[in-house]
Amino acid sequence: MIELEDVPELDNPVVIAAFEGWNDAGEAATAAIDHLVDVWDAEPIAALDPEEYYDFQVNRPRVVLDDGRRRIHWRTTRILVASSSGLDRDVVLVQGIEPSFRWRAFTIELMEFAQEVGASTVITLGALMADVAHTRPIPVTATSEDEDVIHRFDLEPSRYEGPTGIVGVLADAATQSGLQSVSCWAAVPHYAGHTPSPKATLALISRLEELLDAPIPHGDLPEGARAWERGVNELAETDDEVAEYVQSLEQAQDTADLPEASGDAIAREFERYLRRRGQNGGPQPGPGGPA
Repeated sequence: MIELEDVPELDNPVVIAAFEGWNDAGEAATAAIDHLVDVWDAEPIAALDPEEYYDFQVNRPRVVLDDGRRRIHWRTTRILVASSSGLDRDVVLVQGIEPSFRWRAFTIELMEFAQEVGASTVITLGALMADVAHTRPIPVTATSEDEDVIHRFDLEPSRYEGPTGIVGVLADAATQSGLQSVSCWAAVPHYAGHTPSPKATLALISRLEELLDAPIPHGDLPEGARAWERGVNELAETDDEVAEYVQSLEQAQDTADLPEASGDAIAREFERYLRRRGQNGGPQPGPGGPA
């Protein structure tokens, strides 16, 4: 670990992490971290040694000009701290690239750092390409293996089996280290997943607001999301096959969303509302009521 400056004493920090690469369709997850760095004025405090984890033929260093002088910038994973987030706790932001090798050592370094600064929760962000329509809300799936966290935020345990990226490895490492772990994944339309998707980034930020129970400034994300959707609309209008495919996705998504009007779904939303009121000092439900 390369220390950039002394690590301050942090107040019950939550760690939020995202990585470039396989876990980052539409650059949605890393753009969410970039957004948080900007709106919360996060300051860098440390970085992992890139020599240990990256293939420089894949993640090449860059030549940059610094006060008119050329220098080499080595891309790596940085750790930043936000103390002016508006939350009642500090936030540690992990902004990085999926490592090329030594994944276990990589996650051990991050988990040791999280424990050293007193973090109790790790939230990992990811984005994947999926069969969803760009004209509909971007689905964000949030999962956890912690029963208390699942109940508190009405999450589900992950049922996924198959290949995973560094986001999945880090989430598992957090659980194995005794930290609460939540993983949030945005589903980006696969026919529009190779360009940055502000709409997916905004969806991740909105889900973070629910998990952190606090507003996060959206900045220009809503405008960017609308511009992105208009651009994909123009693409679909020029290709009849794409337009027909998008229409079929819309119909499938609308049909799948119909059960959300069920009594069980309404009850879940009401329970979530009561829990949030209770956390904010509002009246608690009486005996026998929703909890």
